[in-house]
Amino acid sequence: MNLQSPPAPLVIPAPSLTTLPVRGTDARFPVRRVYCVGRNYAAHAVEMGHDPDKEPPFFFQKSPDNLLTDGADFHYPPMTEDVHHEIELVVALSAGGRDVPIAQAMDLVYGYAVGLDMTRRDIQAGLKKASRPWEAAKAFENSAPCSELVPAAEIGHPVEGAIWLKVNGELRQEGDLTQLIWKVGEVIAELSRLFELAPGDLIMTGTPSGVAAVHRGDELHGHIAGIGDLKTRVI
Repeated sequence: MNLQSPPAPLVIPAPSLTTLPVRGTDARFPVRRVYCVGRNYAAHAVEMGHDPDKEPPFFFQKSPDNLLTDGADFHYPPMTEDVHHEIELVVALSAGGRDVPIAQAMDLVYGYAVGLDMTRRDIQAGLKKASRPWEAAKAFENSAPCSELVPAAEIGHPVEGAIWLKVNGELRQEGDLTQLIWKVGEVIAELSRLFELAPGDLIMTGTPSGVAAVHRGDELHGHIAGIGDLKTRVI
């Protein structure tokens, strides 16, 4: 007879689990980590002053509790006067591992969503100049608005399709998933060389060109063909 010891008491209440809604079900997707790929569209790399032909992928992270879900409002953050939108394809993993071969990488994918990597651009510029980490620019509260997930079992693995963002009905960002420098499978394989991936991980795969500032009162509408829409309001 196996008797399990009762769990140790906690000295403070446990943090709540961050979850994403899943289309067509009441069940939700639990989030473990949020990885982000920097400068993964050539035109965006150029607008940020870099040469996309000479740069391997690089990664940074947001915190799971930075996610903003269910169409909630985006609260303009403190300590900045220049917050930018970055529309992105989000990949959700249902399996993980280390050193994942590219041929097996897509087997890890549970589904896809539309996301925004909101960025304190003025703070980021200062951090870059000082060669310091980006967390203060990228990993602040509500900095990752995200739509519901759509399971790959229903839509497959999109490799092409429009990705765009409108602000107050005006088109700001526009691209296509075919323009990803590092494709989803390549991103997963490369990321797994640096980190042990696991179920519940999200990957934000980079943004097309056209990033720009948002202001209080703006209505943001992002879309990826075959996946869906994301809407939030800046307050």
